[in-house]
Amino acid sequence: MKLRIKGNSIRFRLLQSEVKRLEAAATITEATRFGIRTDQTLKYSIAVSDGVDELSVEFSDNQILILLPETEALEWCRGDRAGIENNIEVDGETTLHVLIEKDYACMTRPDDPDRADAFPNPAELAR
Repeated sequence: MKLRIKGNSIRFRLLQSEVKRLEAAATITEATRFGIRTDQTLKYSIAVSDGVDELSVEFSDNQILILLPETEALEWCRGDRAGIENNIEVDGETTLHVLIEKDYACMTRPDDPDRADAFPNPAELAR
């Protein structure tokens, strides 16, 4: 699972095997360690939940938790839709844009190590 953060925007890209794991287990988790102590690790997870109506985010104890509505998540995992996104109000002036998307094969980097597990790029298929 790839994570990209820019300002108040966060994007997760999932390879085919990760989407299959999300569909089968209803959750996937990754971690990035910045040091040897446990409080120096950033964890990020995506979980399918029947308790939410739209993509939502929780953050505590150095963990980003994305919750996806069950029906929408399963349709996305099984279908051709590229992503799920939401703009979440943080306060009266700030929103957080969250995007979960399938990771498509890069057309300009045939040596990309993730290419074998990436989704076929629609632009390549159109050729």
